Amino acid sequence: MTRFTVGDRVFGYSPRFGAHAELLSISEDGMVATVPTGLSFEDVAPGTEGAHYALSIIRKAGIDGDHDVLVNGATGAIGSAAVQLLADLGARVTAVCGAAHVGLVRGLGADRVIDRDAEDFTKDDHQYDVVLDAVGTTSIGRCRRLLKPRGLYVTTDLGPWSQNIVLPVVTRLARGRRVMLPTPIENREVVEYLRERIASGRFRPVVDRRYPFEQIVEAYRYVETGQKVGNVVLTVGPPA
Repeated sequence: MTRFTVGDRVFGYSPRFGAHAELLSISEDGMVATVPTGLSFEDVAPGTEGAHYALSIIRKAGIDGDHDVLVNGATGAIGSAAVQLLADLGARVTAVCGAAHVGLVRGLGADRVIDRDAEDFTKDDHQYDVVLDAVGTTSIGRCRRLLKPRGLYVTTDLGPWSQNIVLPVVTRLARGRRVMLPTPIENREVVEYLRERIASGRFRPVVDRRYPFEQIVEAYRYVETGQKVGNVVLTVGPPA
């Protein structure tokens, strides 16, 4: 091992499936980085999973500071990270969320916030380069009018009848408005990119609740209500 030394505090993301555990072995070339000085494990642990997917979407969609982007589901783990990372790039961000969280989302860097409890965002008069559905609750059919002629609809969900597996190919050939269902980028550079922005304060993972490891069942029950904002953190004590 050359990247780290004994005693280094590290954080990251393991893409392989498995149960929660107190200890995990991972390659030093994997998705892992050192914890920035002054931050705790709880500060950085929620900064990779949803955020690495958000960053993957931004990169694969080719979004930059010249783009107008709408983010549906701006309070989820992916959406709340996407709003911040897009704002950091200089993109113009319109975010969709519930009334209770308008202030939070505006604080994440959104230029404009649509209260989904007060209006149907799909009837918005503005057109966007990219519509990012971070919660998979809509479709290209409902969002088509929001897109510029060569606009891109990006989703995190398979959609009705798994249509979002086929539509990316079909819409690319049609040379009009397109659909993308991106797969995540999983490499060391992604975590280092997120680490740098966490360290500088340009990205702040949103945390809803923290549960001790012993209350993991309660944590899952809360997540499954669909009401969480950002991330839920499990606090794991040092091994005995």
